Amino acid sequence: MRKRFGPPPPDGGPRSQRVDRTGPRSGRPTLPGPATELVTLPSGVRVEQLTTGTGEPMTVFAHGLAGDIGGTRPLGSAVTGRRTFFQFRGHGRSDVPPGPWTFGDLAGDLRGVADLAGATRAVGVSMGAGALCRLLAETPDRFERVVLYLPAPLDGRRPDAAVQRLDRLLASVESGEAAMIADAVESELPPSVRNTPAGWSYLRQRVEQLQRDGLAPELATLWTAPAVPDVSLLKAFHGRALVLGCRDDEIHPVSWAERLAELLGADLHVYDRPAVLWTNRNDLRDRVSTFLNA
Repeated sequence: MRKRFGPPPPDGGPRSQRVDRTGPRSGRPTLPGPATELVTLPSGVRVEQLTTGTGEPMTVFAHGLAGDIGGTRPLGSAVTGRRTFFQFRGHGRSDVPPGPWTFGDLAGDLRGVADLAGATRAVGVSMGAGALCRLLAETPDRFERVVLYLPAPLDGRRPDAAVQRLDRLLASVESGEAAMIADAVESELPPSVRNTPAGWSYLRQRVEQLQRDGLAPELATLWTAPAVPDVSLLKAFHGRALVLGCRDDEIHPVSWAERLAELLGADLHVYDRPAVLWTNRNDLRDRVSTFLNA
């Protein structure tokens, strides 16, 4: 397995905190997250996952690029049944197989987690939505219901803002400097949230997580080919789908949300302003849960 930026994790676990940490400190440490586990997929790749809830049905949640379990949990907070949240390869404590990687590899990670969990429903965010679309193009009958939130472009072309965001984040994680990582992460927050207790808490947790676990540089290789070579294959999906887009999101063009909704025969809702998890979280959570719980 290749190493992430920074020192390798001992025994496949998370890295220890750097002793030369820089940047603002808080006297109050962040609360530990819920206990996760490492599971080995049929491909041999180990991924970190968290399962919550009880009963049926089971829903699997796939995060976006440089995201994590914590970023998708709000989407499932009102979803009934069991919920499995996982980290794609190169994120968190999940393995970093030799690259380059493709969306076919990510779809394999998602399929492996869903199969082990017995999931019949799936939620994909940004990159995770791209992996979910690749899985549906290959096996259109795999899920009964799916939600695609801020789907990323599937044609292999990334907006300049997306390229710059990842390059900056990878460089900051490679540096290991808390202040540099914080600057990169803070740019993801809407201005109204910065310099608020909620914004500080999020920033502190993300910086600590990225310092501890790192981020694989192989992630930059994902867009050498389209996520879904033939998007017309998505028309074969006969389950129920919900697509959630957003206007003025320079990384997730609303045109792709509209196109996917048409291909999948999906329900479509478009938000009026970006950073929906911060600006309209309750509505987002309610739409996801209402659709999946029906």
